Amino acid sequence: MPLRVELKPFERIVIGETVIINSGIRTSFLIDGEAPILREKDTVTAETANTPVKRLYFCIQMMYLKNDIPRYRTSYLGLLKDLRETLPGSREQIDAANAHVTSGALYKALKEIRKLMKREEEQVAA
Repeated sequence: MPLRVELKPFERIVIGETVIINSGIRTSFLIDGEAPILREKDTVTAETANTPVKRLYFCIQMMYLKNDIPRYRTSYLGLLKDLRETLPGSREQIDAANAHVTSGALYKALKEIRKLMKREEEQVAA
């Protein structure tokens, strides 16, 4: 079943290694296939990966978008270790994300890490 995507004016979406930028009007389209897809709001850049949570998210994001877990495995394991040491109280969510990575469900892993990113942002704001 195709994925229906609706983009706001000038919103971006990443499909695989391609960035699509919407024109000046709201647009919707269907995507049929197995390509990895992320909305711009769900991406982290190398420059914005400035916390342990965001660095791990960026690594998993690259695994997902480039469809290449082995290439990032060593880096991932180091970042995972750092995050476990930095946030020992979040072990359950970190382990859930790691289980998804191990099983190849990278999008689900990104969703788990986004929860940690949100919590991290709330703590900084408080």
